[in-house]
Amino acid sequence: MPELSADLYGTISHKLAALKPSGIRQFNKEVSAIPGVIKLTLGEPDMATPEHVKQAAIKSIQDDDSHYAPQTGKPELLEAISKYIEKTRDVHYDPQTEIISTVGATEALDAIFFAILNTGDKVIVPTPVFSLYFPLIEMTGATVVQVDTSADNFVLTPERLEQVIEEEGEGVKAVLLNYPSNPTGREYPQDVLAGLAKVISAHHLYAIADEIYSDLTYGVDHHSIATMIPERTIFVSGLSKSHAMTGYRLGYVAAPAKIMAQIGKMHAFLVTSVTNNVQAAGTEALTNGLNDPVEFRKIYQHRRDLVVQGLREMGFEMLTPEGAFYIFAKIPAKFGKDDMAFAKELAYQAKVGVTPGSAFGDGGEGYVRLSYASSDENLTEALKRIKNYLAQL
Repeated sequence: MPELSADLYGTISHKLAALKPSGIRQFNKEVSAIPGVIKLTLGEPDMATPEHVKQAAIKSIQDDDSHYAPQTGKPELLEAISKYIEKTRDVHYDPQTEIISTVGATEALDAIFFAILNTGDKVIVPTPVFSLYFPLIEMTGATVVQVDTSADNFVLTPERLEQVIEEEGEGVKAVLLNYPSNPTGREYPQDVLAGLAKVISAHHLYAIADEIYSDLTYGVDHHSIATMIPERTIFVSGLSKSHAMTGYRLGYVAAPAKIMAQIGKMHAFLVTSVTNNVQAAGTEALTNGLNDPVEFRKIYQHRRDLVVQGLREMGFEMLTPEGAFYIFAKIPAKFGKDDMAFAKELAYQAKVGVTPGSAFGDGGEGYVRLSYASSDENLTEALKRIKNYLAQL
């Protein structure tokens, strides 16, 4: 086993070395080693990818579709994405110049940040939120401006956004919105989005809309800021959550052509193009599988209600999630605000893995995130274990 030469120690990217690894992944790795633990840590759908989608990927391989795809994506996939967005957001994006397919939403975000940000720029990010945004932004030399939304039921209000922009002064370039939210499951009402759109326009900013969970909502309509200010919005989504395709790694970006030229350039530098059979699966999902998430939603809503009721009976406080498949629960007051200690106790003593809320930025302290993308049996047993653990204390 080779060992790095001593004279190369420290000869790495100092910017990368200064960034912390994902707290979500680190904690998941730790609890995964506990025998018998029920993991409710990662946002990983337990559903199977729809059969017709899998068959499309298989057929692509059997047809020897093994040459380089166009860097922005196969024409048929880009056309399917364009039609889907127009149907659901009422915005038409030109498949040839305003859409690219990416290796998951993560690569999409990376390409966006490197395309629009410079050293000294600032990106406003409502928190608690998926914490991978932070290092991706910071790698560009830009600064993350975390805005704690816990006092506003985990929604960034137009008034708060205006206040933060005024406090930050020069340098604010974009506002990043993730909704339905990871980790809170909160949706943004149409009137709130309209107010945010006015503020963003007035201050000449980009709106980066990560709507990866938009097909998984419960009893509410999903509205997109892309519908309101398409000229300022960079729209991000993918098929990982809606069609249980996390391992396929297929995302996409849509935005006006002038900025997409830069995002597409960065995308090409990062990955060249998305795998062919994955694009075939995505084309099938967006062409003939638009109803696939409907059945998933029914299952997730049942699980959500099961877990919310069980946790509330134990004394946890939480808002009922309106989308995604997470519950962001406040730790009972008698346990204080140390969510990391509480999550470790649950993992090692109750054999239930949840994610500490502080891993999601400002406003997450004192909470834990539970993913209900797991079987009824696992969720019922997890609730039983948590209840028994709390009773012992």
